[in-house]
Amino acid sequence: MREKIIQRILDKKLIAIIRGIDAGKCLDLTRAIFEGGIDMVEVTFDQSRPDSFAATASVIAAIDREFGGQIFVGAGTVLNPQQVKLAAEAGAKYIISPDIQEDVIKATRQLGLVSIPGGMTPTDITVAHRAGADFVKLFPAGSLGPGYMKAVCAPLSHIPLLAVGGVDAANIPDFLAAGCKGFGVGGNLVNKSWIEAGEFAKITEAAKALCRAVNG
Repeated sequence: MREKIIQRILDKKLIAIIRGIDAGKCLDLTRAIFEGGIDMVEVTFDQSRPDSFAATASVIAAIDREFGGQIFVGAGTVLNPQQVKLAAEAGAKYIISPDIQEDVIKATRQLGLVSIPGGMTPTDITVAHRAGADFVKLFPAGSLGPGYMKAVCAPLSHIPLLAVGGVDAANIPDFLAAGCKGFGVGGNLVNKSWIEAGEFAKITEAAKALCRAVNG
């Protein structure tokens, strides 16, 4: 399964980030994202609310049950091995973090999951890679820009990088040209106003636009 997930990220390139969305709306949201052509979703832990971790795992499990085989679900903002285990038990197939914690990478790999820690500098990227990361999430990519991505990819082309933070349909082509292997997209896709209004068709259209940008 691990190799299948890695190849899916390389092929499809888009992971939708579900952050801070009411659990009752997550299945409808995931369905709208999938109808737009994106088949990977990341459900994030809210580190400011430890009491919500079990609920987050429940959302991951619900998505895996409802869309298993069609959508690959992962966990985001994972900061310790305990959260890796919780996410894995819920059905997460990949673990995404905003930083580099070697014990998180190790726990992820031991459980047979795909490891995607976040970093910004060449040092971050190489440290994560040596620790066993499958991809490194360049964050915040929108602030750093495609030029930064290109400069980093020049000496580190052997390490696959994902762009996360400020990614949209307009800048995806430039990031791809710079050497980016994939993207995590949050607020520019998972629009909370649309979700609250029940306008899931708008999310489907936004997903389609992102897919068009990726596919040229």
